[in-house]
Amino acid sequence: QVRVVESGGGLVQSGGSLRLSCAASGRIFNIDDMGWYRQAPGKERELVARITSGSITNYADAVKGRFTISRDNAKNTVYLQMNSLKPEDTAMYYCKGRILGYGYGIASDYWGQGTQVTVSS
Repeated sequence: QVRVVESGGGLVQSGGSLRLSCAASGRIFNIDDMGWYRQAPGKERELVARITSGSITNYADAVKGRFTISRDNAKNTVYLQMNSLKPEDTAMYYCKGRILGYGYGIASDYWGQGTQVTVSS
């Protein structure tokens, strides 16, 4: 069974930094894209940043220049370094991995349970 687990959220003051981690585990054959999404209360879930298996990245306009996504393929882990945080970054942050598990013919999307990020003004 494949699992995706996030960590690293918390409460931080405006202008501060946090680093989120997302680790995939289980019977994994290959991981393609991995990404971070967020959902604030009353809003739809939105893409924050995404990274391909070849480390090509793309970011939402709202976080460009402040957030950096990276991955460690040996550890099946993706990171999100968040700097210059703003109150509007407050949300539940979710990790998604497009993962091919052993015994499966196609890759599927696996979501983590989320980690809360709260930025105080």
